Amino acid sequence: MRLYADSPARRTRQLLSDVFVLLWVGIWVYAGRQVHDTVDQLRAPADSISSAGRSVNGALTGAGDQAGQIPLVGDQLKTWLTQAAGSGTTLQSAGTSMADTVDRLALGLGLATALVPILFVLAVWLYVRVRFVRNAIQSQRFIDAGEDLDLFALRALATQPMRSLARVSDDPAGAWRRQDRDVIRQLALLELRDQGLRPPPGA
Repeated sequence: MRLYADSPARRTRQLLSDVFVLLWVGIWVYAGRQVHDTVDQLRAPADSISSAGRSVNGALTGAGDQAGQIPLVGDQLKTWLTQAAGSGTTLQSAGTSMADTVDRLALGLGLATALVPILFVLAVWLYVRVRFVRNAIQSQRFIDAGEDLDLFALRALATQPMRSLARVSDDPAGAWRRQDRDVIRQLALLELRDQGLRPPPGA
């Protein structure tokens, strides 16, 4: 499998694009992490609520245990304080739920911040690279001999810009039909360079 072009100019552009993609991924992973950490700081009030709920629950439960030792009214006071301690449990649960919500929000925003731009650029990069590899594999089958230049010359006539063809010949199609070997060679090399491939031996 050919991942990079033979021609130095195109190979350099491909390597630079790989470096750009790596830098792009790194930058957006860092940005996503920063967003996650910033949003996650919002859970501090939720942790305070949970801590306050635990304190209320512990204090009222302890008071109920102590009140239970009071003669005559101890059981009644303990029951009332134990019920009141339930508010602390409710407060703790609310704080825990809020903290979980903040954690999920931080994770979601962090992932969205990183993944959206990363996936967009990776999709474009992968499309370009897969197309190059596929074309290179197909073309490589036909460049093992100089006679194969005709095929690439014909492809150049179909795909290359008119200004590029005009630099080769005033009548490139006519020269191809007349089997003008010099024009055919120049057309083929034009197409091969565009695909980043080496010309066949002897071309």
